[in-house]
Amino acid sequence: MTTSVTDAQSQLVVYDSLTARKQPLRPLVAGKLGMYVCGMTVYDYCHIGHARVMVAFDMVVRWLSQLGYDVNYVRNITDIDDKIIARAIENNEDIGTLTQRFTKAMHDDAATLGCLSPDAEPRATDHIDEMQQMITTLIEGDYAYAADNGDVYYAVDSFADYGKLSKRKLNEMQAGSRVEVENIKRNPFDFVLWKAAKAGEPQWTSPWGQGRPGWHIECSAMSTKCLGNTFDIHGGGHDLQFPHHENEIAQSEAATGCEYANNWMHVGFINVDGEKMSKSLGNFFTIREVTNKYHPETVRFFLLSSHYRSQVNFSDSALDEAHNSLSRLYNALKIAQQHQSQALEADQELINQAYQSAAGQDFIAAMNDDFNSSAAISVLFSLASEVNKAAKAQDTDKAWQLAQQLRALAKSLNILQQPPKQFLQAVIGEKSENGLSDDAIDALIAERGAAKANKDYARADEIRMQLKEAGIELEDSSAGTTWRRA
Repeated sequence: MTTSVTDAQSQLVVYDSLTARKQPLRPLVAGKLGMYVCGMTVYDYCHIGHARVMVAFDMVVRWLSQLGYDVNYVRNITDIDDKIIARAIENNEDIGTLTQRFTKAMHDDAATLGCLSPDAEPRATDHIDEMQQMITTLIEGDYAYAADNGDVYYAVDSFADYGKLSKRKLNEMQAGSRVEVENIKRNPFDFVLWKAAKAGEPQWTSPWGQGRPGWHIECSAMSTKCLGNTFDIHGGGHDLQFPHHENEIAQSEAATGCEYANNWMHVGFINVDGEKMSKSLGNFFTIREVTNKYHPETVRFFLLSSHYRSQVNFSDSALDEAHNSLSRLYNALKIAQQHQSQALEADQELINQAYQSAAGQDFIAAMNDDFNSSAAISVLFSLASEVNKAAKAQDTDKAWQLAQQLRALAKSLNILQQPPKQFLQAVIGEKSENGLSDDAIDALIAERGAAKANKDYARADEIRMQLKEAGIELEDSSAGTTWRRA
């Protein structure tokens, strides 16, 4: 018996970092889901690690929506922070100008990677009142204290469950810590909620004097303002699990008396050529640097080809492999389309039919197993293989139907949605400066066809080799010769 994609809601299991196990997703409100993802600190261009978080949660939102959920996706913008202040001073630039510029760059990068915009994008500087209210509640509940220097700190000793997300025990951290207790702190792990103003820095009036918020309180205030005291999913990069998310839990649950989030999702690290990405190691790459060298859909495909929780090794060879793999899928679509007078579509009726197929059921099972996009992509490759077999057997109708299934299933991952020719012949960034133009390629292919017709096979082979050396792969079929950029 087949399961429709909307009926598969109850089959979805998600790994929860707090309980360290997969569990069924149980919405607080039937049919609706609130998800908060920690966003960017907008002082520089987004890097490939940010890309992984963007694409992972875009994939999550798309699949939840495909299952029929009404998703409220919130991703914040941190627009006040030590790094922002330092960069503005370094650039001799107004902080507002700096953050607006890099917010736009972030939006551009996300769009380039095919990511949906969040439903809400709260900015820290728009929620100072909510932060101050939460800090006041924490002080009144003896979870926080104002220090003599004007800072306000959260007292980690006051929260019995501190460390429950990261599985760290406070007494063990204290025993192994070399951190000296500052005179103003009661415990070396106490973290700042409000920072006293320094000369030349942005500042707001508060009950504790002029100052600005600490980083951790921002997300607690914005998430609860947008989604309520308890919401369904909280997500972010694995690097945020401790201390950021641990601190969010402590301050939020102390302030509200409610469980903060029902599910915690963390995206795995990206290493570059086997090493942690770092500017000091010279292996730090921004999204725009990478998408100037590789097709943006290739980058998205690469990021989706591994499970979102796994570590990923980023390298040119890995992206080359991803491009070749994605090209194989597009090539199957192209082969199926060669004998049709219409373009491939993926309307809702076709999508529903695709999910009723055997491949569709396998795709649902993969995605409902903690958003296993890697296994889902394996289903797409199996379908592509069936497309190629049908085309080789000259069963063009079957090839066409399978290609429609392939494209329809891929829609929830937002891949394979371009016309095949557009992807396969795309010129990317730096390659456009020294590559052959489309007209020049078509002219050489026409010359090769004429040479073959005249039985001048040596010239035909010479042209094929010339194109291959220029990075152009030719594919001959009964429908004619097509080409793609390698």
